[in-house]
Amino acid sequence: MKNIRNFCIIAHIDHGKSTLADRLLDSTATVTSREKQEQLLDSMDLERERGITIKSHAIQMDYEFEGEKYTLNLIDTPGHVDFSYEVSRSIAACEGALLVVDAAQSIQAQTISNLYLALENDLEIIPVLNKIDLPSANPEEVTDDIVDLLGCDPDEIIPASAKTGLGIEEILEAIIKRVPAPKGNPNESLQALIFDSVYNPFRGVETYFRVLNGEIKKGQNIKFMATDKNYEANEVGTLKLKQLPKNVVKTGDVGYLITGIKDAREVKVGDTITDADSPTTNMIGGFEDVKPMVFAGIYPVDTEEYEELRNSMEKLQLNDASLVFQPESSAALGFGFRCGFLGMLHLEIIQERLEREFDMTVITTVPNVSYYAYTNKEPDELIMVNNPSDLPEPSTLNRVEEPFIKATIITKAEFVGPVMSLCIEKRGEIVNQTYLTTERVELSFDMPLAEIVFDFYDRLKTVSKGYASFDYAPIGMRESHLVKVDVLLNGNTVDALSALLHRDNAYDIGKRMCEKLKELIPRQQFDIPIQAAIGSKIISRETVKALRKDVTAKCYGGDISRKRKLLEKQKKGKKRMRAVGNVEIPQEAFMAVLKLND
Repeated sequence: MKNIRNFCIIAHIDHGKSTLADRLLDSTATVTSREKQEQLLDSMDLERERGITIKSHAIQMDYEFEGEKYTLNLIDTPGHVDFSYEVSRSIAACEGALLVVDAAQSIQAQTISNLYLALENDLEIIPVLNKIDLPSANPEEVTDDIVDLLGCDPDEIIPASAKTGLGIEEILEAIIKRVPAPKGNPNESLQALIFDSVYNPFRGVETYFRVLNGEIKKGQNIKFMATDKNYEANEVGTLKLKQLPKNVVKTGDVGYLITGIKDAREVKVGDTITDADSPTTNMIGGFEDVKPMVFAGIYPVDTEEYEELRNSMEKLQLNDASLVFQPESSAALGFGFRCGFLGMLHLEIIQERLEREFDMTVITTVPNVSYYAYTNKEPDELIMVNNPSDLPEPSTLNRVEEPFIKATIITKAEFVGPVMSLCIEKRGEIVNQTYLTTERVELSFDMPLAEIVFDFYDRLKTVSKGYASFDYAPIGMRESHLVKVDVLLNGNTVDALSALLHRDNAYDIGKRMCEKLKELIPRQQFDIPIQAAIGSKIISRETVKALRKDVTAKCYGGDISRKRKLLEKQKKGKKRMRAVGNVEIPQEAFMAVLKLND
């Protein structure tokens, strides 16, 4: 046990976590040259395509140092703010963390927020200065930044380059010397923390755990404390590149467990595994509940696939514990689910994974956030508004509160102006402005969450030429002037396109919605009016013109009344058509309405 080290790698996006993990695996000879590939731990196709880590990946390495053999359990974590829940769970299974900072980009917003997560869990922090081989690297200045942030000695910072393999030996030495060995009592009854799980269609649910006390043996009777169910441990082992079955996994080690569970709901991340015969009395404090930031409805294209979609979502939730969903129904789309995500990227990834891994084609409604509404009748009684249709009538409404966040943006000094004007456009209020160095500024804003949901991040990157980094944390609810904007097609409300907007932006966005839909809705045999309305007041209108047959073509010469008669007849036909016709909305129209600012 004293020769086990559990550590994770934390950093901002693109600071080189996965590449560093690759080099560590190379130098400990965990992978053979045949298995070697870039970003080895990113096993999902999506991760490889986009070049980002979505899931935390655990792997065990063996390393000999000063004649002793050590077992190193590494967890590679994502850097994006949308997957921060993954990071917090990985941190709970470790004693130390490698804090990777890019020598060219210095400390970014996500570096700081992940660092705080690690410090809350009392991890030993080993700062690593990565990419020092880049021509644009500025190691002296960045070293000073890290010293200011951590209050450590400059000698403790390890300069490295994950690309060339420089400094890898020093990092391994630092892990062995500085990260404490796991504490735990091997003689107590079994106590293990579940930090991740994945669904295998052939073997059922595979659970990843870390043993805190006692040990887990193959064939042992075990119990999951949250669900209070007993199982037999069919297979236990440790996580090399492939799973390595063992007879026993001891205290302090990280491993996997297969019990043949088929039902995804029976495994909870953060649960405690214990021995069924002599159970432990104290449960491990699990993880804090995830706070979804963005809500959207996910519906199957074919209503009959509802149950199938439910099963797919449950299996996906195993692998991604930050996904929250509950059933809901809509007049236009039938039965589906109301899902909570940590951000727009998270929503996109879930949608992609449903299509790829489970072959589900889904319709996603316009994402929004949850509001609190209060009526005049009961001004203290809270009504949760998840959908625009849940908002009480404007005449009975007392007030609406919306969620606010504290946004931290770190950018170069020359981009402060454009960043500020973007945040103020999004109804942000500046709280603080601090110069970290002469070149780098930290801006703090209080902003409504609804405003940053869609395109804020993309636009922030655009106005700052990619130099701004962004991180946010919820700060509670505040009163706001919100109105419900409905979209009417041919006089019928389309509830999937309704949106709750701030009064100041409603007219502008309503107008842009109509213009966008006019481009996307195909022409029919009759005129289609597209209207945006607040209550019964129409604020904007566009018309998709009808396709018309030239009925007067066969008239040559003669009296005008003959032509008029034919045109009147056509007009009546169109009118009747309009009364009975229905308009189908293409799927791209739903997504296009989100990206109005493009």
